[in-house]
Amino acid sequence: MQHAVGAPLPPPHQPGHDPGTAWSPAAHHPGQPGAHPGPVPGIPPAPAPGFTGPPVPPGAPHMHIPPHPAPAPPASDTTGHVQLPQGDPVGIPATPPAAGAPDPSCTTLAVLLIGPAGAGKTSVAKYWADHRRVPTAHISLDDVREWVRSGFADPQSGWNDNSEAQYRLARRTCGFAARNFLANGISCILDDAVFPDRPVVGLGGWKRHVGPGLLPVVLLPGLEIVLERNAERTGNRRLTDEEVARIHGRMAGWYGSGLPIIDNSQLDVVGTARVLDEVLARSIASPPPW
Repeated sequence: MQHAVGAPLPPPHQPGHDPGTAWSPAAHHPGQPGAHPGPVPGIPPAPAPGFTGPPVPPGAPHMHIPPHPAPAPPASDTTGHVQLPQGDPVGIPATPPAAGAPDPSCTTLAVLLIGPAGAGKTSVAKYWADHRRVPTAHISLDDVREWVRSGFADPQSGWNDNSEAQYRLARRTCGFAARNFLANGISCILDDAVFPDRPVVGLGGWKRHVGPGLLPVVLLPGLEIVLERNAERTGNRRLTDEEVARIHGRMAGWYGSGLPIIDNSQLDVVGTARVLDEVLARSIASPPPW
């Protein structure tokens, strides 16, 4: 194959061929069969390994080739060459000094935003993460659950062992991701429709995967608001009105649980995020029992 500019690419490695042998473009250039590159005029050939000769006279051309020691391979517990801390379970936040209220926007936090479909969890979580003063990640359970493409178990087709298993797998994956982010100084906000009548599967699972320092907050607007917001959704995230009403009714069980609840029926995303900061400040000072 003729090349208009430059030399042909090196041939692929063949059995018996020494990969450490230098490949010479001139030796394979069309029109020069068998040719071998000669010395470059004005530059002496490189000395053999271990050769130590007399110093080069002043004014003589000289090309210095510094040694290139082989880099040491990275340790097995690193990514590239960046050491990553161990992602231990998140502990309960330290009680701040009584002199002033804690500022959640400057604190590394792990937050779990709970609510029914249409409560605005994803929109609020994204805005809250976008406008913090410290690095913050948003981890959505639905996003991770939908990583499964072939064989996706859609709960709208009926709750069964497969959809249950995929929910558990997604929750565990989100928990691992949150611990890794937090171990490296990046806050996290996770969102999930956790039901109060299934504490072992919901909150218990999050506590096992992230740690007791996770701060849960319930986002629960009125049913009419949830129905309106759900009607604007598309794809498999849009539920029937009957299903939305059923989920909303189950979520009402969070009242009396001791967890902080935000009724954002009359709040936009910005206002809800502001109230979320106020709730988190109180949760840091006095973590809710869960």
